[in-house]
Amino acid sequence: MSQPMRTDEHVDERTARKAAEEAREAEWRLPSFGRRLFLGEFRLDLVHPHPRPGADDRARGDAFLAKLTEFCANEVDPARIERDARIPDETLRGLRDLGAFGMKVPERYGGLGLGQFHYGRALMVAGSVSPAIGALLSAHQSIGVPQPVAMFGTDEQKEAWLPRCATRITAFLLTEPDVGSDPARLRATAVPDGDDYVLNGVKLWTTNGVVADLVVVMARVPESDGHRGGISAFVVDMDTPGITVENRNAFMGLRGIENGVTRFHDVRVPKANMIGKEGAGLKIALATLNTGRLSLPAMCAANGKWAVKIAREWSAERVQWGRPVGRHEAVARKVAFIAATAYAMEAVHDLSARLADDARNDIRIEAALAKLWSSEMACRVADELVQVRGGRGYETAASLAARGERGVPAEQMLRDVRINRIFEGSSEIMHLLIAREAVDAHLSVAGDIIDPDASAGDKARAAARAGGFYARWLPTLVTGPGRRPGSYAEFGPLAKHLRYVERASRKLARSVFYAAGRWQGGLERKQGFLGRMVDIGAELYAMSAVCVRAHADASGKGPLQDGGANANGRGPGKSALLLADAFCKQSRVRVEGLFDGLWRNTDAPDVRLARAVLDGAFTWVEEGVLDPSIPGPWIAPSEPGPSGAESVHRHV
Repeated sequence: MSQPMRTDEHVDERTARKAAEEAREAEWRLPSFGRRLFLGEFRLDLVHPHPRPGADDRARGDAFLAKLTEFCANEVDPARIERDARIPDETLRGLRDLGAFGMKVPERYGGLGLGQFHYGRALMVAGSVSPAIGALLSAHQSIGVPQPVAMFGTDEQKEAWLPRCATRITAFLLTEPDVGSDPARLRATAVPDGDDYVLNGVKLWTTNGVVADLVVVMARVPESDGHRGGISAFVVDMDTPGITVENRNAFMGLRGIENGVTRFHDVRVPKANMIGKEGAGLKIALATLNTGRLSLPAMCAANGKWAVKIAREWSAERVQWGRPVGRHEAVARKVAFIAATAYAMEAVHDLSARLADDARNDIRIEAALAKLWSSEMACRVADELVQVRGGRGYETAASLAARGERGVPAEQMLRDVRINRIFEGSSEIMHLLIAREAVDAHLSVAGDIIDPDASAGDKARAAARAGGFYARWLPTLVTGPGRRPGSYAEFGPLAKHLRYVERASRKLARSVFYAAGRWQGGLERKQGFLGRMVDIGAELYAMSAVCVRAHADASGKGPLQDGGANANGRGPGKSALLLADAFCKQSRVRVEGLFDGLWRNTDAPDVRLARAVLDGAFTWVEEGVLDPSIPGPWIAPSEPGPSGAESVHRHV
């Protein structure tokens, strides 16, 4: 039975915000280092000592990492993947036989049962040899069927699907041609019909969708008698009649990624395939992404570690004006930035992953900060590596090898890593998401004051609550351990940086309070201010992670160490402190610039100028050039109905 989808695409801003607000987790049942950081409370005890994997988890994880490393080193041809724009089926079968598809699936369901930490380390290995493989494994296990089923599925659903997830590829289908981060406009529908739901709609950018056997689909259930309706999550078998993968998309990077456009036409999905309840789909998606986002920091850390190796070797080998280029200050600064940032990205991932494994912390802010900060910094690292390599950085690895030089894929890394600023929440959306969580304490006590729909009584009660809250909170922002010279002395040379983080945390909280008082309800539209606020918090989180990690590494108690040795048998020792010190000095310069930008910026005139540009006031600037774009609509039609294309879906 084919049902028309909603044709009203004009969802107003208030409705869109309400839908997003209803989907977020409103309560904070567990402590959060990141949340307290934005409130001016530096809770170092939540992250120090650096959490380490248990003995059993480490043994199981290390054993798998050894096998995966051997397989990737000897059986994966990254040049072939880049050349053919496809991961060979035999490579995928080899990964399956290793158990790589079931890394996060519990052992009782046929998986390896790895924690987030070792799963992330595995993505570092796989992503370093081929980012396309890293993306495939991540899309399957971080946001595909295994994660939401493990978190929200019934016992029967876990028994039915998790064993399949351990050996088959899955995908997550949310985005639509005209719907990105605005779920209120979701058009795909799932109409109840007897014991089934009938699914209609088109999904875009379905990573793994071209080769997936199972997918999670987000679709809107219409409200009706006996049905509360709302966006809901369904597990769908890709062999179900009515499913067509209409196109395999191609991108500037990740050339081996199996990403497509998937159309559903009168696809019957049993009621038993719904995860959670009707209307719970977005909550499930957001909860899944809380830990799912940590796959991107893992692969960003891998990019950074490889960049250090190439920068070190090349900068020592290439001689200009009588000295290796790395001995010239202009290049040395880039090498220092790459090395320090690589260590920091690894520290941010490892701390965030271990906090997730501990299950004693609410990591929604930490995971989001890790994703945002790492994806931005990895792009800077890749760009600097290309610059250090010069013309050879811009030349492809295949071309370098063809003329007899080492085929270093620096330009490929720059192309591949760029998507991480868009994947699983663009940097702009991440800024808004984190900002919303960061100001949650303020909105929870004072939200009704600025809510136009709140009654006079609600506003009065909110004012009383706010007065009590701020009377207790504001005095805590005046002074703290960061003002005492002996604080954090156990961290030795890094203590001064932790004192800075503590002071900056309180300064950030004061800035948010001033901004809320100045703009009140208009603060949500000050996206420039909110973005800088979040970026400051991200840098403070990174500095905290680095100091805690370096202290652990220097004492032989890092997450990869055992009695002073890391996984390679070499302990970083005091050199970790030097690297951490360098990173913190670089980060502090960035933080000071961001603080200055909170109040001194061009946000307002930029917004006015942009409006004039959109209104066509400067079309004369565009004259004198030709547009090489291929003609077509900005957004492809996505009306429901049968597909006119031959499906490109395939089984591995």
